[in-house]
Amino acid sequence: MDMQNLQHPSRKPRPALRLVGTKHLPREEWLVVRKQGIGSSDAAAAVGLNPYKSQLELWLEKTGRDTSLPKLDPQDEDSPAYWGNILEPIVATHYTKRSGHRVRRVNAVLQHPDPKLAWMLANIDREVIGAPEVQILECKTAGINGARLWKEGVPEYVQLQVMHQLAVTGKQAADVAVLLGGQHLEVHRIERDESMIARLIDLERLFWDYVVSDTPPPADGTASADAALRCLYPEDNGQTLDFSQHTELASTYLELRAVRQRIAQQETREAQLKQVLQQAMGEATRAEFAEGYISWKKSKDSIGLDVELMLKDKPYLQARYPKIKTGSRRFLIG
Repeated sequence: MDMQNLQHPSRKPRPALRLVGTKHLPREEWLVVRKQGIGSSDAAAAVGLNPYKSQLELWLEKTGRDTSLPKLDPQDEDSPAYWGNILEPIVATHYTKRSGHRVRRVNAVLQHPDPKLAWMLANIDREVIGAPEVQILECKTAGINGARLWKEGVPEYVQLQVMHQLAVTGKQAADVAVLLGGQHLEVHRIERDESMIARLIDLERLFWDYVVSDTPPPADGTASADAALRCLYPEDNGQTLDFSQHTELASTYLELRAVRQRIAQQETREAQLKQVLQQAMGEATRAEFAEGYISWKKSKDSIGLDVELMLKDKPYLQARYPKIKTGSRRFLIG
C-alpha cells in the first residue's frame, strides 16, 4: 500500500467532539459508553497487537458477551491497574516538574469529528497547556516485569494507543511519561504520523465491522483468545460435525496432529537431558557452565490442610460447606 496517497498534509485536522463528560460519571455507565466504539486503550487489541488482550476478547466486550470473563477490580491492590490509577497524578506532577509544561485533566470521552469515524473514541489522561510542540500527556506505570517492555522505548501497543488519541483529537504530538519500577521516570515524545494513522484507521475499521456485523474475529493462539473461546462457547450440544470434505479444516487438523506429535517428542527429549544433568549433580545445589548454570534446590517445607483426612473425620462438613466446581470443555485429538 502506498502510504503517501493516504496523507492529507494540507487538510488541518478538526478537534474531537465531546461525547460525554466523565467527572461524575459512574464507572458502570462509563463502561457502557466505551462499548459504543473503539477507545484509545482498545486500539492495539483491535488491530491484533496487544500482548495482553486478543481481538476476540475485545469483540466479546464490545458485543456484550464478556459476562463470564474475569473482570478487573478497580479496588484490587494487587492489580497493576489499581496502582496505575493511584500513581497517575504523581506521574503527571513530576512530568510538569521536569518539562515545565502545565497539564490539566480531560474529564470526557472524546469522539472523532468525522461522522464516518464516529466509532473512534478516546480518553485522554491530561492535556498539555501552552506548549506549541506537544498537546497530550499519557501517563504510564510499569513494575519490575512490565519495565522490560520499555527497554527499547515506547512499546508498540502504547504507540498505537497514543496515535489513536492523536487521530481522534487532531493534535500533533503527545508525551508519554512512564514511571519504571516505582523510581525512574522517562518521557518519550510521539509525533503525529499521518500514514500510520491512515493505516490504523483502516485496521480498526476492519475490527469494528466484526462488531457491527456480529461476527467473531479469528482466534490468534493467545491465552486471551483461549479464554474468549471458552466464554463464547461454554457448552457443547452433543452434535457431531463432518469436516472430512472441508479441505482447509482437514489440513488444519492434520497439521495440529503433527505439531502435537513433535511437541511430545521434544518434551521427552527435554526430560532425558534434564535427568542426565540431575544425575550428574547428585546432591549438589548448583552447577555452572561457561554459558550459564543449572540449580536443583529443595523448597521449604510447608503446612497445608489435609482436606481428605478432615472430611473422613468430620464428613458433615462437606454438606455444610459445599463448593460447586463448574465443568469446562476439554479439547481432544483422535
